[in-house]
Amino acid sequence: MKSIKNQGLRLSKEAMQDFGYKVVDAVIEHFETQDKKLPVSNATRVEMDKLFSEDAPENPMPATEVLNFVLKNVMTQSNIMTHPKTYAFVPGPSNYISVMSDTLATGFNIFAGGWVGSAGAAGLEISTLNWMLKLFNFPVKKGGGIFTSGGSMANLTALATARRVKCGEDFSKAIIYLSDQAHSSNIKAINILGFKKEQIRIIPTDMEFKFSINKLKNAIARDKIEGLKPFCLIASSGTTNTGTVDPLEELAAICKKENIWLHVDGAFGAAVILSKNGKKLLKGIDKADSLTIDPHKWLFQPYEIGCLLVRDHKSLSGTFTEKPVYLRDIEGNESEINFYDHGIELTRHFRALKFYMSIKTFGLKAFREAIDYNINLAEQVEAELRKSDKWEIVSPATLAIINFRYNPVKENLSEKKIDQVNQKIAAKMMASGEALLVTTILLGQVVLRMCLINPRTTLEDVKSTIVLCEKFALE
Repeated sequence: MKSIKNQGLRLSKEAMQDFGYKVVDAVIEHFETQDKKLPVSNATRVEMDKLFSEDAPENPMPATEVLNFVLKNVMTQSNIMTHPKTYAFVPGPSNYISVMSDTLATGFNIFAGGWVGSAGAAGLEISTLNWMLKLFNFPVKKGGGIFTSGGSMANLTALATARRVKCGEDFSKAIIYLSDQAHSSNIKAINILGFKKEQIRIIPTDMEFKFSINKLKNAIARDKIEGLKPFCLIASSGTTNTGTVDPLEELAAICKKENIWLHVDGAFGAAVILSKNGKKLLKGIDKADSLTIDPHKWLFQPYEIGCLLVRDHKSLSGTFTEKPVYLRDIEGNESEINFYDHGIELTRHFRALKFYMSIKTFGLKAFREAIDYNINLAEQVEAELRKSDKWEIVSPATLAIINFRYNPVKENLSEKKIDQVNQKIAAKMMASGEALLVTTILLGQVVLRMCLINPRTTLEDVKSTIVLCEKFALE
């Protein structure tokens, strides 16, 4: 029988270098030229099927040919979330050091699940989490945390922990509270954890889109009278819609009195702890039992990295530790943290590396300055819009988010017409590809929402976008 030589999915050293240089060159060119490109890609399913509908190839093809195809047909058909005129959702400004750090973590294929897999990765993650604990004034010795794939996984991890700590095995009467402005990932997490619809209390917000304290107190009192168990409250530290921070100190006092776990979803806004002005808005965040932060948002990391902090690290290990026989030889001692015992994932990417290397490279001061810049930029945009007789501010600049709508004073448009015009502006803007700008609903009104967390976005970028919006409104 003829022997088959297994190449082991290997390339020669020269081929690896050539391919690697081409990839790095492509990334650098993207960083250097992205501002000159259109941020929005508009492609149909038919167009994509035409490009990608094929059977998996049996035989090899040159690596550079594959790379060229991907650069031409995949990277160009993606919205540029790092573009200065990406205003929708929560942009991901990213940074080059973190990009290359991710390449290191992936290239060395580091297993960041347990201490034996990589003591270096575990030690670095512990150190980086301690930075975060100190930043938010959480107890460093008793506290703990874990880096996750994003805010959604951090919220799921937090709520699973809260359920075990407060409810044990029986959560049939457990009630969870959140506002109507809470992020949808929390509802998804609640559903995944097996809670029924009738166990969820969505509390209306006030006119400033903050958790209504009185309505919350009424709901808790009613549930206790009915023999139910209030166990968790989800507060927002920077809502996605408006950037609003809930009254954290008041909510913390209620939770302490009622023995309720306080989870603060700060996926978007918690990063402003670095800002002098923003820090004041977060007063009370250190009283949370758990806190979600999303570094791939306003801490300028590439996707994927979320973070969960907890006041007591034992709440995580007590929730997620399993002792399968195939891991019995690598458990180590209590000081050697196995992060697979602190969260959902067993196999974990070395996410902490990019955050660690970027903080070490640029220093916290650079991050502080970038966040301050963004907050000031949004306030400048608000001031510019208020000078115009064409625009109405629906929700003022809060943590670099501003909501406004086209509503010319002299035209006396009906509410229905105003909604239609603003929806048309967003649709035309997206179709043009000139800016990534979409609508949301506030107070029953269709509004344009800008999230200005990219430190490369300038006031001139926004002004030119507003001019284009006015043009589309008149078409």
